Amino acid sequence: MQTVLVVEDDAKTLKEIKVALEDHGYAVETAATGPDGIARAHAFDFDAIVLDRMLPGGMTGLDVLNSLRTTGMTTPVLILSALSTVDERVKGLRAGGDDYLVKPFEFVELTARLDSLVRRSQAAPQARVYRVGPLHVDLMTRAVVYAGSEVALLPREYRILEYLIRHEGQVVSRTMLFEAVWDYRLGERTNVIDVHISRLRKKLDPTGMAPIIHTVRGSGYVLRAPD
Repeated sequence: MQTVLVVEDDAKTLKEIKVALEDHGYAVETAATGPDGIARAHAFDFDAIVLDRMLPGGMTGLDVLNSLRTTGMTTPVLILSALSTVDERVKGLRAGGDDYLVKPFEFVELTARLDSLVRRSQAAPQARVYRVGPLHVDLMTRAVVYAGSEVALLPREYRILEYLIRHEGQVVSRTMLFEAVWDYRLGERTNVIDVHISRLRKKLDPTGMAPIIHTVRGSGYVLRAPD
């Protein structure tokens, strides 16, 4: 049975979510504060985390998410929030969230999104290694090596790199990346893709001397061996 941690301070909402997820077949643990959520997330190996963005006590959901990602936790996180603007959703995704669901929501959508996150995270990667110039990506182990040095990537960064390397030499638009990595469109005006690409480039080659991810003005990005 798959396990989910729900971090939500509203007792009524927490109970309703717990019942809905258990009816759907999940085993559910709960927490009502950020510190409790962090402690439980580290104490058990959850398949996914449902995280309310607005938590009491001075630690927001994004603070909790940042703490988890800083320690290297890759568990998929679905953010719940009443903040529905594009900017607020972008903040949640930039912080390391894997999906963002606006309150009020239907429980059937919550379970569907959770199913998708868990399915993606548990899917067996292909037994294949991609090599492009100094870049090696092992899809079995998710190991990334650039110029002989191993590179530590966040889950979202890895998925962007994996999509680019699977389409080596092809121009990939921002919309294609967003639909492939986030599973839905967030809008053309957001720069969330550009931010992630910038961080990815710096991690692959901090000196910036041999770019492997190239910008195609007005079109998107292409991954190819350094010139």
